[in-house]
Formats: sequence, C-alpha cells, structure tokens
Amino acid sequence: MSQERERLDYQTFGIAARELAQQVADSGYQPDIVLSIARGGLLLGGALGYALGVKNTFTMSVEFYTGVNERLAMPVVLPPVPNKIDLTGLKVLVADDVADTGKTLKLVREFCGDYVAEVRSAVLYEKSHSIEKPDYVWRHTDLWIEFPWSVEPPVKAKSMRGQTL
Repeated sequence: MSQERERLDYQTFGIAARELAQQVADSGYQPDIVLSIARGGLLLGGALGYALGVKNTFTMSVEFYTGVNERLAMPVVLPPVPNKIDLTGLKVLVADDVADTGKTLKLVREFCGDYVAEVRSAVLYEKSHSIEKPDYVWRHTDLWIEFPWSVEPPVKAKSMRGQTL
C-alpha cells in the first residue's frame, strides 16, 4: 500500500464545506433535510445545514470501515434507524465524508427509496472506483484520506499517580 495520503485539515474543511454548499445552491436544489451518514458525514452535514440554511437534520449511522483499508463485507445500518415516515415527501441531501466503494451511499439512497421526493448526495471526496456517484463532490482522489477528526487516536483519561482512570 502506498504511504502517500490525502490530508484534510480543519481550516480546509471549512472551505470545502462552503464550496460544496455553493455547488448545491448553484444547482437550484433546495433540500428540506440534511441526512448525515455517521460518523464521517456528521461534521459535513452540520456545516452544510448551516451554509444552506437547512435546520432539519437527521443522522443515519452506518458501519463499514473497521480500519485503514479494512471494511466489512457490506455496510451495516446501526440503531437507531431514522423513521421513514419522517422523511416522506422531503427533498433530502445526504452528506458523507467520502464515496470510496460507494456502497454506503447506495445503501442510504435505497433506504430513502420512494419515500422521499428527491435524494441527492454531497461528499468531500469521491474515489474513481465508487459504484455510487455523488451529486456534489469537493475533490477526487484515490489515496487514503486523513480527516482531522479521525487521524488521531481516541482520547483516553489521563492517569493520576501512574494509574489510568
């Protein structure tokens, strides 16, 4: 595996989110709701919601990646699952960090199915081999991406007198 990686910092993330929001606005699409795919799409979904003036936001937790280039066979929706009744008839903007294989975006689009009026997706990055093509993309890359919120290990309690709390 190549050691070269795509790196995104928080400042550039802010620029990327605004540029994605501008793409959505310029296309004439006015979503009623932003549906963030957790965890990677949480920050982007919030940023897009603010930038587009969309206050109605939902989250759908989908597990797929288990490590660097390690994933489950298929993405799995984790509870709580959004109620389709809450999405019925709405124009939905799905937000995620990356369309890598595209399987997660495909799963969420299929989940929305015929319940919503329209569903479009916005991602920070799209990889060339993605089976699901997002409607709005900030950048294209085939490198592993280091996001500022996931590059550091989880925070642990500091130890007191040599013992971990």
